[in-house]
Amino acid sequence: MNKKLHFVALVGTNANFSFNRILLQYMKKHYADHCDIDVTEIADLPLFNENLVKTPPKPVIEIGEKIANSDGIIIGTPEYDHAVPAALKSCLEWMSSAMHAFRDKPVMIVGGSYGLQGTVRAQINLRDILDSPGVQAKVLPGHEFMLPHANQAFDKDGNLINKKTVQFLDECMKAYMEFVHALRV
Repeated sequence: MNKKLHFVALVGTNANFSFNRILLQYMKKHYADHCDIDVTEIADLPLFNENLVKTPPKPVIEIGEKIANSDGIIIGTPEYDHAVPAALKSCLEWMSSAMHAFRDKPVMIVGGSYGLQGTVRAQINLRDILDSPGVQAKVLPGHEFMLPHANQAFDKDGNLINKKTVQFLDECMKAYMEFVHALRV
């Protein structure tokens, strides 16, 4: 019997409200029969400080251990000024220096924004970061889920409204789970 895959889903912002958090919570609920998704906040992480790499703060260690014990990582990123938010970049800096938690971990990137292009530039930026020597993540190729007009995409219960959007997310998630299994062989 195959055990259910366990993913850590990082909310890529420290904002109190985020459509990316809603998207990750939707994914947790929507894919509950197929995998366990632990929606994880990064808001309590301090700003990266190279002076503390040898003795990282407790929140850094906690997130690093969660990631290390997972089968993969899903990152929900907003787009701020054509890039990932500073809070997410800081999280990745901690993980690439203090913990090396992303090394060889399969990563799926998703993101939603108010604009028409979703989070296309932030996702390109994030792929570059995840490919850097200290991070060395294995990013799902060819399946980019970018949710435009995220402020109109969910109903009052946090469910995606558009059936084609759900179908595309399902395709991306299926590809991600296959990618995770392929990397485990």
